[in-house]
Amino acid sequence: MSDKFKGKYRIKSTRLLNWYYGSDAAYFVTICTQNREHYFGEITDGVMQLSEMGDMANKYWSEIPEHFPFVELDEYVVMPNHVHGIIIINKPHNKQMSNVKTPNLGVSTDQSPRTVAASEKWQPASLGVIINQYKRICTINARKIHADFAWQSRYHDHIIRNDQSFDKIKDYIRNNPMKWADDKFYL
Repeated sequence: MSDKFKGKYRIKSTRLLNWYYGSDAAYFVTICTQNREHYFGEITDGVMQLSEMGDMANKYWSEIPEHFPFVELDEYVVMPNHVHGIIIINKPHNKQMSNVKTPNLGVSTDQSPRTVAASEKWQPASLGVIINQYKRICTINARKIHADFAWQSRYHDHIIRNDQSFDKIKDYIRNNPMKWADDKFYL
């Protein structure tokens, strides 16, 4: 695969090959502000103090299931310059499609011969669409407060494959404000 697209270098995707990101699964997502600017508030004594923009980011995250009824939210936190959260895609019609599941998470580990087409990345009901719409509504409203607000162009995701990983990620998210000074996003 070429490292250039239309003559420009590009960053290779970190997405799991042959995985359809609209599949029922639990996903750990991290979304950063551009240049890791502290738009969402500050940490004081291990507690996140949300700014007006932080309240907005928190509100819109909690409303994701209202717009995507097949989504369940688990642990999440709005930090000064990023958002961590667990998004669970749980579509009722997909139950018969999973072959091998990890305990309690419904994550199919089957590497079926079906290859995911590039166009499927933006299919309705995929993780990419959910995150895109979240970032969009936050951006529209955040720019009413601070005209320069922007997100980093991509986001990080991790498919949670078992209960042990799920619990470890939940603890990481829950404890993130208390460990802010050690966080890789701390600036």
